[in-house]
This record gives sequence, structure tokens and C-alpha cells, in this order.
Amino acid sequence: MPRRKRNTGSSSDGTEDSDFSADLEHTDSSESENTRRNTRLTRSSVRLRQSSQGLKQGADQDETPPRTPTGNAPSSESDIDVSSANVSHDESLAKELSLKDSGSELPHRPKRRRFHESYNFNMKCPTPGCNSLGHLTGKHERHFSISGCPLYHNLSADECKVKAGSRDKPVEERTLSHRQDENRHSTRHQTPTERQMQYKEKVTEMRKKRNSGLLKEQKDKHMDHRQTHGGSREPMLENITSDYDLELFRKAQEKLRMQGEVAEGSNMIKTIVFGRYELDTWYHSPYPEEYARLGRLYMCEFCLKYMKSQTILRRHMAKCVWKHPPGDEIYRKGTISVFEVDGKKNKIYCQNLCLLAKLFLDHKTLYYDVEPFLFYVMTEADNTGCHLVGYFSKEKNSFLNYNVSCILTMPQYMRQGFGKMLIDFSYLLSKVEEKVGSPERPLSDLGLISYRSYWKEVLLRYLHNFQGKEVSIKEISQETAVNPVDIVSTLQSLQMLKYWKGKHLVLKRQDLIDDWIAKESKRGNSKTIDPAALKWTPPKGT
Repeated sequence: MPRRKRNTGSSSDGTEDSDFSADLEHTDSSESENTRRNTRLTRSSVRLRQSSQGLKQGADQDETPPRTPTGNAPSSESDIDVSSANVSHDESLAKELSLKDSGSELPHRPKRRRFHESYNFNMKCPTPGCNSLGHLTGKHERHFSISGCPLYHNLSADECKVKAGSRDKPVEERTLSHRQDENRHSTRHQTPTERQMQYKEKVTEMRKKRNSGLLKEQKDKHMDHRQTHGGSREPMLENITSDYDLELFRKAQEKLRMQGEVAEGSNMIKTIVFGRYELDTWYHSPYPEEYARLGRLYMCEFCLKYMKSQTILRRHMAKCVWKHPPGDEIYRKGTISVFEVDGKKNKIYCQNLCLLAKLFLDHKTLYYDVEPFLFYVMTEADNTGCHLVGYFSKEKNSFLNYNVSCILTMPQYMRQGFGKMLIDFSYLLSKVEEKVGSPERPLSDLGLISYRSYWKEVLLRYLHNFQGKEVSIKEISQETAVNPVDIVSTLQSLQMLKYWKGKHLVLKRQDLIDDWIAKESKRGNSKTIDPAALKWTPPKGT
């Protein structure tokens, strides 16, 4: 607005007025007083007055004036309307419009970025060999996660689009039929309609067409696919069930993918992005509130730092120099390594590890006081680094000879034998220390199942190799480093402990030993701990 010329008159106190004056003349014939009123306005009140007049004129011309990028209506640059000289009205109007005017005229407010400006096209799908094109739902041109990857689900982008179109047609037909059935009374024992009966017969016929079992060629194809791709691809689902049930499963995957976008506001972390995996959490973990309310966390799989967005994670991975856990590598055989991490020397890493473990453990209570503990982290190495498989922690000085305080196998490595490897490694350390160990109670449900299975395997192996006639629980405990209480409870569960003539006898059940030998021959010895590969001496003075 051009600056107006000051009036040469003086103010009432004899001093020159610093603000310009505007003579507002208005004559009213009905009033008894025919005097001239002069209203003194400041620069800010005049500017706000003009803004209000501009808003009024815009409202007269159009009820919905155009909005600026900041959300406010543009102000007018027209001259001041001198139809009213009410000073109090001007002051109240100035106060009401001060926030609006300041918000619309702030030059430093950043401009809101559009989608194409903030969208990052350098993101890639973690599935090996995927170019990030297409989407499992068939409704997007690109994807950046395994859950939306067509290649991971053994499909192509064109097949996903075709299936998406074929799925939309039945949905439209179902919606139309529901509208036609709205007039029917919704009684409790409502008989099925003719359309529903026809659909039921159609489903029954489709399920009858399925073969009872896989042919040898199909089994070989499935096994070749599993050996070639391993866990990087979804198992082949063709010919396992009917086409109808397979299509239902695909629809459920799509629906789960659409619902997997966690909205902000929930105080529990529901999913975490960990390396090339998206993991659903099981329990609450006390992450800071600003991270917990996001619903989804992004973690570096090497340093375990947690972040708020994919962009921050990508920037972090570009400059993160960690490729394995801190500490000393005390075991290596093949691709499996174990690192000993001191909670006092690497406090931040151990705290992040405990917070991560609490997402999958119910009874864990240790989060930040990690200095009295040692952490033994198991990893699996490839060309990108050492990936976290699981870990267990133990006290540096345990008065009850606990060899494990907390133990966890990551969900993506469960049911592959890594849990028993961690347990076996903890007892191997107890043997080197020449102590008898036991896990700290209470054990979680999965932990109790794993330990029961391990103790059973240890006892059956010992009895299979034992050649004498008399065996004692103390000898078994000294040989295996398992606590005698755990040995007795396992023998009782196997019904191998009997009380006869005032003595407890250990029975050697050959049927259980034969079953265990048969299972071991099928399973193989790929997931075992080799004592010769351990390079470790017990810490002193800790």
C-alpha cells in the first residue's frame, strides 16, 4: 500500500503526531449534532480496516472466495471506506483480524510442498531382482515393500492388474445385489436367496475340481523354488488348494495390505521395518512417546537406531558404518557368528536391543539398566553385513548361577533351529566356566517350549551314548552343565523317573531314544554349535 502524506497539524498535547491522520467526514441530517468527527487511526488499524473491507467486498461478489496457499482469503488493496467513524469498532476489528492478517502476510512461512516435489523415486523394493514396478493390489504403479511386491508373491505386475480388474467386477455385482435385498425383512432365521444358493453350488463345484494331492513333478517344482529363493520369495501356492480358496487368500492379503497403513495417534507400535522385513509386534515396548504414537518404526538392523520415517532411515543407512554388532566376535562357523557386547561399554546399543526385544517378549522388565549384563548377539552374515538373528543376556556376577537372563530369536528366524543354538551356546559358556547353569525365571511361553525341547534332546543324547549300568543325576548335570532341578523336571515329563523301594530310578526308554534318532537323521546337523569354533575366555573382575 503506498504510504500517505502526513498531516501538518499537531496533536492535542501540542506535540507533532507521529502517525498520520485521516479526516472522516460524515453528515447526518436526522441527528441533532452536525459536527465533524476526526478519527485517528494507526497504520496497522488502517491496513486491517482495508483487509476487512476487502473481505466484505469479496463476500458480496462470491460467497466462496479463492484461498491462498496458506488457507486465508487474499486481502484487498482498495481505499478505506469512510462510511463509519466508530473508533471502538475499529479497535475490536483490528484485534479480531490481527492473527489472520499476520498469518497471511508472513513472508517466512514455508510453502507447502506438492506430492511430486516430496516424492522420492530413488526408493527400491528390498526383494532381490525386483525393479519396484507394479503393486500386489494392482492399483499402484510402484511399490517399496515386500508386502506389496508382485515378484515376492510369484506374480507379475500385469497379472496383478488383471486380477484387480476381475476382483472389482464381483464387488460391483455384490453391491448391486445387496441393494436389491434391502427391502427384505432382516429376520433372525432368514432363508437364503436364490442368488446365494447358486453361489454356494458354484463354490462347491470349484472346490471339487481341486486335485487331492500334488504330483511328483509339482512337488519337485515347489522344492526347487524353495531351494533357489529360500525366504526371499513366498512359497508357491498353486495346486495346494482350489483356485477359489487361493483367490480368497489373495483378497485377504490385499485387504491386510490396505489395513497395514497404521494411522497416527495410537500409543502402541504395531509394525517395525527391520532390514528387508516388516515385522508385526506382539507386545508394548516403552519407546519414547513421540516414536510410540507413530504406530510404525524404522530401524537400522546393524546399529538398532530407531527412526520416524523411511526417508530418515535411508539417509542414515547411507552414512552408517556399522555392519556388525559392537564388541568381540567370540564364535564363527560358516555364516553364523556370535558377538559378546558389554552393556557398560556399549550402553546405547544394548538399550536399543532391549527395547527391540520387549516388542516380542511379555515378561521382560529390563530396558535401560544394562551395565551389569553381557549380551551375546548371534548374527548371520551375507555380502551386505551381519544380520541380527537373536541374542541372550546374562549377568556378569550371578549369585544363583543363571546363565541366561533374557533370550530372544527374531520372528523372521523362528522355527529354523536358531533358538536351540542360542540355548546350546549359553550352556557351552557354562561348561567353559565349569559351572552349572539355568535360565532365569519366569520363562515366556515360547521360551519354556524351547528349553523343554532342548533339555529333552540333551538327556536322550546322553542316555543314547551312555554305556554303563547305573547313571546319576549329578553325573548328567556335570556332563551337560544343566541344573539338576531342570533334569528332574524333564525326566518326570518324559516318564523316565520312577520311585521304587525307597529310591528314585532313571529308566532308559529305548522307544523315545529311537524316535529322537529318527528325527535327527531327517533334520540334519546344519544348526548345531561347534565347541571348537569358540574363542573365548571367561571375563575376570567384571
